[in-house]
Amino acid sequence: MSQHSAHDDEIMGKAFDLRLMRRLIHFLKPYWKIFSVCVLLILVLTGIQTVLPYITKIAIDDFLTLPWAVVTLDHSPSAGEPIPLGDGRYLVRIGDISPDTRMKWESAGALSAKRYIFVTQGSPQETVVDRNQQVFTAVPGGFFASEDALRALPATDTITLRQGAVTGVIRLAILFAIALVVRFLFGVAQVYLLQLTGQKVMYDMRRQIFAHILRLPLSYFDRTPVGRLVTRVTNDVAAINEMFTSMLVNLFRDAFLIVAVMGIMFQMDWRVALVILALFPFIVLAAFEFRRRVRSAYREVRRQIARLNANLQESISGMRIIQLFVQEIKANKRFGKINVDKYRASMRQLITFAVFRPLMSFLSSFAVALVIWYGGRNVLQGSLSLGALTAFIQYVRMLFQPILELSQGYNVLQGAMAASERIFILLDEPEEDRGGTGKIENLHGKIEFRHVWFAYKGEDWVLKDVSFAATPGSRVAIVGPTGSGKTTIIRLLLRMYQIQKGEILLDGVPIEQLDLGFLRSRMAVVLQDVFLFSGDIMGNIRLWSQISEEEAVEAARFANAGFVESLPEGYKTEVKERGVTLSVGERQLLSFARAVAFKPQILVLDEATASIDSQTEDVIQRSLEKIMENRTSIVIAHRLSTIRNSDKIIVLHNGKVVEEGTHAELIAMHGLYAALHAMQFAEAGAD
Repeated sequence: MSQHSAHDDEIMGKAFDLRLMRRLIHFLKPYWKIFSVCVLLILVLTGIQTVLPYITKIAIDDFLTLPWAVVTLDHSPSAGEPIPLGDGRYLVRIGDISPDTRMKWESAGALSAKRYIFVTQGSPQETVVDRNQQVFTAVPGGFFASEDALRALPATDTITLRQGAVTGVIRLAILFAIALVVRFLFGVAQVYLLQLTGQKVMYDMRRQIFAHILRLPLSYFDRTPVGRLVTRVTNDVAAINEMFTSMLVNLFRDAFLIVAVMGIMFQMDWRVALVILALFPFIVLAAFEFRRRVRSAYREVRRQIARLNANLQESISGMRIIQLFVQEIKANKRFGKINVDKYRASMRQLITFAVFRPLMSFLSSFAVALVIWYGGRNVLQGSLSLGALTAFIQYVRMLFQPILELSQGYNVLQGAMAASERIFILLDEPEEDRGGTGKIENLHGKIEFRHVWFAYKGEDWVLKDVSFAATPGSRVAIVGPTGSGKTTIIRLLLRMYQIQKGEILLDGVPIEQLDLGFLRSRMAVVLQDVFLFSGDIMGNIRLWSQISEEEAVEAARFANAGFVESLPEGYKTEVKERGVTLSVGERQLLSFARAVAFKPQILVLDEATASIDSQTEDVIQRSLEKIMENRTSIVIAHRLSTIRNSDKIIVLHNGKVVEEGTHAELIAMHGLYAALHAMQFAEAGAD
């Protein structure tokens, strides 16, 4: 069985552990169809996101700017529907020229930066030419004018000339709006399905963790703080859900986005794309340095949070002791020191993020500046369209978006890996050995310990060769100094621990051969510290079982817990946290009622009257007389006056049975029991 330190919450393995991820994917498998739809929607949404800047490019290049340019060559160009202007100059349509051809013309200095409009002879727009002949120049097949010259035209004439462009812009605007609506609808569906998947995964994970906790041996809870288990089921599961619903799906989105954006940029102009890529070595270096620093900072923050939580839990739980011993100032100083350490660790982490985010933002803005500088020069030279430059600026910001989110994604991934490691450590804890499948049809209740040896650790024996027997229906008391092994005997009888040597038998059958559920269902244990669950008194007696309310009321009356009926709401009275509104005696009587309601053949009392005053003890003692009748009873007692009528008293010392007999027999032996008895009655006489 694995053992872990008190700082189990600080476990921090790899930032990405493939082995852990495979186990996490197991929880996702039942919902792979929904998750696949989410991934598909992410791809569609990312596709729409990359298309929107390209729509802007088309709108600018094909409709908002004039579509013709002048190229000066010693031969007629083979692209762009050339219209000869004389002197080796040709009017060509920009949209029909390939990027390679444009770059070739640019390098030769042949392509003009100015853009022109061409009006076909005989077209309806020729009326505008007739009214503004000084603006247009006649060429074979029509008329052309420069962008500067068109600014002198009236607005109505400009609209008439650009009617096709206006129609095209409207169509693109409608297409853009449709893309936005589709992105909104798909985005809503994707978020809903993704969160649905995350909630289902969390539900399954919490259910499996809690079901596993219920099957763990009770010894596990002796060494594991309750707060740690609560954290496993709540915070750690939530951290894994965040990874599934944000980081994991975003990996698909970011990978597809980067590939799509780079592909589009290289298609538009590979030279500008290479200029942007020149920044990537700096980005990679910054990302790796951030990864190194944030990992260390995150680990320290988690360690300080664990210390802070532990101190808070301990201080609040022990607030009575702190106040009774007037240690508020020192407790505050102790907390203050831990709080300062947590503050410094958090500031270190914040500084790491504070440097990384602005650095990435600076590199992103610097990349935009490079695009404007290099791409703007190409626009002026005619080798790059204005629409392409506009799209490049949008794509650069889009390309840096996943890198800017790297810090948050890495944080989520690291937290989820640490949480999953802690969860799987818990799930890998061996479950309680259920033993055999045997049952005893007619249980009489004979208990026998034969040469039992037991140690919690190694060979540090707590019980040494313990042997005794309890006949059916008898009352056996176990007494002895503190640490002699009394409570350990009860734990072994309930099979909370496995013995190393010897045998424990029930009606002659080794308890290892019996079904664990059967064994414990035939016993009722009443402890000194009574635990009451939130809810009403009736629920605490029945404990979610099939016991009827009538049987529960009958059990309460049998156990002399009649005080319940005098309460304003009777058995429906709400029990506050751990039953603080009830007295110790009332809680003890309810525990007796609970034991009676389950009709056990064997009753185990572990210091059940140790915290009771003498007056309440008389009431409880009368209850015990009725409850123990016709049942095999094992009583661990501190007050020897409560066990005088026991059929057998077993005296333990240093894990060994040193005396055994009735009260009178043991007194006559003048041994340890007689000494304990004399000591207690001497103290009582002094009182």
